[in-house]
Amino acid sequence: MSVDIVRAWARGWAVSRATEQPVEELWGLRVDVGLPGHLVRHILPKASPAVLRHLAGTLDTPGTWLKVCAPAEQVAPSLTPAWSVQMPEFMMTARLRRTEVAAPGGYTLAVVQRGQVVTARLLTGDGEVAARGQLALTGATGVVDQVETAAGHRRRGLGSVVMKALSSAGAERGAATGVLLATADGRALYSTLGWRLHTVVTAAVVTA
Repeated sequence: MSVDIVRAWARGWAVSRATEQPVEELWGLRVDVGLPGHLVRHILPKASPAVLRHLAGTLDTPGTWLKVCAPAEQVAPSLTPAWSVQMPEFMMTARLRRTEVAAPGGYTLAVVQRGQVVTARLLTGDGEVAARGQLALTGATGVVDQVETAAGHRRRGLGSVVMKALSSAGAERGAATGVLLATADGRALYSTLGWRLHTVVTAAVVTA
């Protein structure tokens, strides 16, 4: 597991979500998000029981998150009851490639860049957003984020089109490697597009 990939993902996530850039800590990275229910996230490239016990015992503000690059069975035993362990996530990587991307019939593909963020959207004839996603550019890395398909447009391959459009847009802008954090369902889709598992990630949050 490459710490550089984890750092690249953290930087790109911060760009995508327009938060403060990650701050280096002894245990990894801290991102000050500042949203209700998501005040701050601490990103740990490895699951050191001593570090986890220290953080779990000293961080008690609701809305504080841990993102640990390890499976839940290596994380949960070091947490206190104040922490709620979430469903597993999967950090994945892929080489970004230029490709010709065509929208399916009945849809229009729109790719727009604002600052360091490229957004790909599939629109219906009425202008409804059927599927979307975005790519945060951080030098040689592009971080894919917020890929989603509207309920009435699922199982039509729209997510794959959005991913290919983002990959191509990133490659055209000089990014070589893509990184993302997927749910179990997302992992299944991205695997068919050539994305490979980098590390399992366990998230935990201090609840009220």
